[in-house]
Amino acid sequence: MKDEILAHLQDPAQLEKLYRSNKGPFKREFSTLYPDLKGTPVAEFWNQRLTYETEDIHWGSGRELLYVGLAALLAGLIAKIPAIFSLNPEYFYPRNIGFIFLPLLTAYFAWKNNLQLKKLALIGGIMALSLVYINVLPGTNNSDTLILACIHLPLLLWVLLGASFVGNNLRDYPKRLYFLRYNGDLAVMTALILISGGIMTGLTIGLFLLIGFHIEKFYFEYVVIMGMAAVPIVGTYLTQTNPQLVGKVSPVIARIFSPLVLVMLVIYLVAMVYSGMDPFNDREFLLMFNALLIGVMAIIFFSVAETSNASKTQAEIWVLFLLSVVTIVVNGIALSAILFRISEWGITPNRLAVLGGNLLILVNLLLVGTQLFRVLAKKAHLGEVGKAIAIYLPIYFLWTLIVTFLFPVLFGFK
Repeated sequence: MKDEILAHLQDPAQLEKLYRSNKGPFKREFSTLYPDLKGTPVAEFWNQRLTYETEDIHWGSGRELLYVGLAALLAGLIAKIPAIFSLNPEYFYPRNIGFIFLPLLTAYFAWKNNLQLKKLALIGGIMALSLVYINVLPGTNNSDTLILACIHLPLLLWVLLGASFVGNNLRDYPKRLYFLRYNGDLAVMTALILISGGIMTGLTIGLFLLIGFHIEKFYFEYVVIMGMAAVPIVGTYLTQTNPQLVGKVSPVIARIFSPLVLVMLVIYLVAMVYSGMDPFNDREFLLMFNALLIGVMAIIFFSVAETSNASKTQAEIWVLFLLSVVTIVVNGIALSAILFRISEWGITPNRLAVLGGNLLILVNLLLVGTQLFRVLAKKAHLGEVGKAIAIYLPIYFLWTLIVTFLFPVLFGFK
């Protein structure tokens, strides 16, 4: 879209048409172009227009509303496939949970970004292959390789969603960072919708109970399940058509939680030493330790994505830098524990998957930490930190491919 904006700068009608067809992406791309265009009448006009605070809610075009309605209904029907076709839920949901809404979101962004046919075919082909593969993959619910494939497949679909979000130019690093920001905004919007839905559920069940109708089972089996499947689609639509809804909430959350997580993490590491617990001999503790690592890393990346193009105080950059350093320490402990367990008890699919994932995270954190240090030393700007995150995202895609498709074969589907 960036090239389209530049091409139509002197054509008000075409620029207006481009804006109305993709308001969210237009606003994001223009914000990256504005520093270079600043001072020109056209740029100043659009800057004032796009930064004007409005309380109006934009509901998009009729075609968009129709797509969202049909996609939400389809997501709900996919979620109900086990009930409709009498399938075993324990077989269906672990293997297909990502296919309930991620392909529909991918199709939405492919449509909005006018994705080239060859890229659309590639993304669709990988998704179709993954759908067939995961459902014919042998193994029971106790199979380590099956569990790993089921865990990593949604991550693979998430990366494909990112490719659709970025559009035809996959080397557009700012757009990759916007994808991370979109995930943060979607998380906030999803939480708000779920809270509202929870209140509505309680009121509905309570009101029917007052007149003698027990609708709990029906309501949860149909309304709640189908509603939850539709939430990411509706949330995406709202964040894309109305960026102002959570545009200010997400950065505030990032700025509040970054220092709090830093303090919590330092206290937790000290408490771990005194507790006597360690991830070297306790498998469950190691799993929780890795979950903590992934969560903190996500907060760092989310904070950078939310503020990479905004002014940021020196104190906030220090918080992110220290948080990355502490997270590298946590990663080092986790890696040491994994290597210890491999040396003591040998290689298993789970240990190799965790080892590979932690190594990838460590390299990424080192890159981000290095760039944050350079920002503090006045040798780089904050955008370089975001670029270090954006460039690395395809590496995670390759790892999810390996774990999902190669691990079951390498370990004999055990």
